Amino acid sequence: MESSNEISLVIQNIKEAFDNAKNIIVIPHSYPDGDAIGSALGIYLTLKATNKKVSLISPNGFPDFLKCLPHCDEIILANKTKSNIKDLFNKADLIICVDFNMANRMENLEKYVKQSKALKILIDHHPEPENFCDYVYQTTQASSAAELVFDVIEKTGYKKYMNTEIATNIYAGIMTDTGCFSYSSSNPNTFRVASELMKYGVNADIVYDSIYNNFSFDRMRLLGLSLNEKMTYIPEYKTAYITLSAKELKNYSFKAGDTEGFVNYPLSIKGVIFSAIFIEKANNIKISFRSKGSFPVNKFAIDHFNGGGHVNAAGGESYENLNDCVNKFIALLKNYEDDLNT
Repeated sequence: MESSNEISLVIQNIKEAFDNAKNIIVIPHSYPDGDAIGSALGIYLTLKATNKKVSLISPNGFPDFLKCLPHCDEIILANKTKSNIKDLFNKADLIICVDFNMANRMENLEKYVKQSKALKILIDHHPEPENFCDYVYQTTQASSAAELVFDVIEKTGYKKYMNTEIATNIYAGIMTDTGCFSYSSSNPNTFRVASELMKYGVNADIVYDSIYNNFSFDRMRLLGLSLNEKMTYIPEYKTAYITLSAKELKNYSFKAGDTEGFVNYPLSIKGVIFSAIFIEKANNIKISFRSKGSFPVNKFAIDHFNGGGHVNAAGGESYENLNDCVNKFIALLKNYEDDLNT
């Protein structure tokens, strides 16, 4: 992040934008995860508490296990709504983007955002954000976008609107993006923010139970298939990966979010520091990468699979068929043998 003076100026500009805005739109990235939904709901509910006109628009749907979050039923799904999305953007004087660093992560909403004359703010923890917003509050040192949303709310003086529902959403965003505070991305401020949120009545046990003990029977069966039959271990490269075909997803009544977290399981194998999951979609292969230590999966994703992300958590995509995509991945590992075995 910039120097303290630059940060103060950004916060001052964001506060003025909050104060002056009358019609606000909040946008998470496409197929939003817990951090995207939690942070978006957190800032949405905070600004809504000031009696401004605020809309939370997601490019598309989110996992069922996140539907326990307060006021998630108010999220407008752009790919399904009958609302006039264009009209909302025409009226907007402030657009707030959370938890993504590239405009194309908004998918079907990108054109509206870029055409809008509204002031635009980005709150994010991914590296090297594109220049599509007027004000950017961003650092890779934060555990999550939700942690940064809390910082913004606190530093702009809008914390006076904080309540249990707002705090619960922000807490859920932090919890899900830190693996329940187990990832190396957690830092002293992460725990400070979590502690502050709990002062507003967040029940951490209920949030955890509602998100992590609320999966479908088919999802658990799909996890069993992934670990028992679809996981491959390559000890010489300290790597393990999972593949799931479109047919297999259909056989297990796949819903968006069902494979969330699957990529982390191979890292539980002794000695494994690099894991991946390849999921066959209608038009491409969706890939998630995870690592331990210093192996940079974001660079791996950028260089080979049209992706990006964090050092230890990244994603990508391929337009080859599933077998060719996986074979490419395996062939690439030899080029990283030294890095994987240091």
